[in-house]
Amino acid sequence: MRKFLLGLVMLPIVTMSQTLEECQQAAERNYPLIRQYDLIGKTTQLTVANIQKGWLPQVSAQAQATYQSDVTAWPGEMKTMMTGMGIDMKGLKKDQYRVGIDVQQTIYDGGAISSQKAVAREQGRVQEAQTEVNLYNVRKRVNEMYFSLLMLDEHILLNHDLQELLAGNERKLQAMVKGGTAAESDWQSVKAERLNARQQATSLESQKRMLTAMLSTFCGIEVREVRKPVMSVAVIQQQTGQRPELRALDAQIGLFNAQEKALNSALMPKLSVFAQGYYGYPGLNMFEDMMSHDWSLNGIIGARLTWNIGALYTRKNDKAKLQLQRDLTESNREVFLFNNRLEQIQQNEEISRYQQLMADDEEIIVLRSAVRKAAESKLSHGIIDVNDLVREINQENAARVQQSIHEIEMLKEIYDNKFTTNN
Repeated sequence: MRKFLLGLVMLPIVTMSQTLEECQQAAERNYPLIRQYDLIGKTTQLTVANIQKGWLPQVSAQAQATYQSDVTAWPGEMKTMMTGMGIDMKGLKKDQYRVGIDVQQTIYDGGAISSQKAVAREQGRVQEAQTEVNLYNVRKRVNEMYFSLLMLDEHILLNHDLQELLAGNERKLQAMVKGGTAAESDWQSVKAERLNARQQATSLESQKRMLTAMLSTFCGIEVREVRKPVMSVAVIQQQTGQRPELRALDAQIGLFNAQEKALNSALMPKLSVFAQGYYGYPGLNMFEDMMSHDWSLNGIIGARLTWNIGALYTRKNDKAKLQLQRDLTESNREVFLFNNRLEQIQQNEEISRYQQLMADDEEIIVLRSAVRKAAESKLSHGIIDVNDLVREINQENAARVQQSIHEIEMLKEIYDNKFTTNN
């Protein structure tokens, strides 16, 4: 998934997107969070590279100057004897100096460096998984705006049909007024209703422009129009294994396992070789330094075995903490799966409900259309007044709007279900 998303960044930006899938992909490319994938990967590589350098020789330089209250000296009798022999035994000076370099090379670290690298890699995977979760939620935001635009398009289309229908009846009434078979107030009433529908169209167009601009900005492309997805009522249940939230939880478990292995390596002994060299006074030859206060070069090489058993003091509690974190993560997984199943049940029920409603929508529209046509005929024969006709026209339009709402809402529930199951 990471490679796929990174590949999307390299795709050229298109100038128009119509399908929901195109908008989702464009939004993921455009969302600033996508850049974190590359940053997390590079950071992890640098961290691992730095840890690996623990196998390189560790070099430190030091300089020190000290003044001691007392120094090693010859016993008085021996010093008197040596003076009598003509030997000038000055003794060590209380002020001492040294400038040196220490070099240490790790031979065996008990797996400490390897475990540190494993922990760093797992931390990178956790960050990438969480970024994927945040990017996945971008789809839901796109869905909300996309289906809202679809709903507005349907309302605008139905409003246009309503205006055409009202305009046709307005022309008929105008002719009837001229012929003296209808009152001018009837014609004015229908005209007012048409102007009211035109005002609604103006409001709908304004909402569409605003929402289109928002979706275009969110996706980073110019969205000129949206295309209604092909209707499919196939519902997928109990398939949530591909949700990025679950992969993020798996990454957390992997991190805890790596941290537990690091606890084991902390108990292992460490073997290293070292070399120390310094220039100063006194040197390693104490007798010569007692006779001469000259600075000298000195060096030591050797091997060192260290075994810090202090990690035993907290090992039990550290392992218990990691196990508690695993248990908490598994509990979060169960909670997520439980809520996900509830969400699927709700979505499936909503889809089924809209299917049942839509089964009657077409028949309702046919009936409302027939009643409206009958009302138009009755009005032309003077059987009903214009208010009855307007009411029937509005009821027919309301039935068409209701059908549109049911269809778009069902499509949205289907795509919400796809989001819930990641299918």
